[in-house]
Amino acid sequence: MKSNAVEEQLCLPFPSAAATGQGGPSPLGNGEIAQRLDEIAALLEAQGANPFRVRAYRTAARTLRELDEPVAEILRREDLGGLERLPGIGRSLAHTIDGMVRTGRCARLDRLQAGSTPEKLFATVPDIGPGLARQIREQLGIETLAELEAAAGDGRLARVPGMGPKRVRAVRESLAGRFRREARAKPAAWSDPSDEPPVAELLDVDRRYRLLAELGRLPRIAPRRFNPTQEAWLPVLHTQHGSRHYTALYSNTARAHELGTTRDWVVISRDDPEGHGRWTVITGRYGKLRNRRVVRGREAECAAHYERREPAHRSRPR
Repeated sequence: MKSNAVEEQLCLPFPSAAATGQGGPSPLGNGEIAQRLDEIAALLEAQGANPFRVRAYRTAARTLRELDEPVAEILRREDLGGLERLPGIGRSLAHTIDGMVRTGRCARLDRLQAGSTPEKLFATVPDIGPGLARQIREQLGIETLAELEAAAGDGRLARVPGMGPKRVRAVRESLAGRFRREARAKPAAWSDPSDEPPVAELLDVDRRYRLLAELGRLPRIAPRRFNPTQEAWLPVLHTQHGSRHYTALYSNTARAHELGTTRDWVVISRDDPEGHGRWTVITGRYGKLRNRRVVRGREAECAAHYERREPAHRSRPR
């Protein structure tokens, strides 16, 4: 699927380990990859993302934990198709897992963690309020839910003032349930990726994002890049169109800051079991698309879209 090239990184598809001949030992084992998928689910849940997306990551994590062989071996032997045949793992998640097998990292997880401070993340755990979350961060120097779970298990968390035995046990049980909960229903059979979404759909996501952002009805995150004061200024939208899930946010690239378009350029990312992609929507500056919202790289389709929407007898002002 085509996607517009922008500087912000998500879990984009890599050439697979098998395809590149780099199918050696995995930097991460099945359990470690599953834990990262669970962390993505927890961060999405904290941002109010669609429960379907949260459940999809957790279902994939459960599948990896139940495998009898390393996921790296499946990729080496069967490439991405071997992952897609596993319960609850579609094309997009297969690419995400393959990237972690080859590199040991997931840019989508990095991005989500960058937009959520450790204090806000810890405060999503029952029995941990904002003040206690700040103490945990400062005293233990930890930043992720996985590190918090480890600290609850090895005794470090109990040394933080206010973390008595009952509270530590509650935190440990809550995180164990969050990271290892089983899907309550069997996941539906997911189809192959569909064609690229119509521009009308992307423009609708763009319209809704900008409207809700202007009304102040979206959660805001504090990006690490170009944000020295760590202000939570960047609104984020998770929305669903049929089976397609989108995340939208204003561009926080160096180019957007240079041109003063951080409140105009909207980056829309698709990440669901049936496909993935990334597009930037901007305000047109020239020709018949001037002052129109335009999906970069799909200008001709946008022009046709607007022409269909206008009555045939209406002429555009010169």
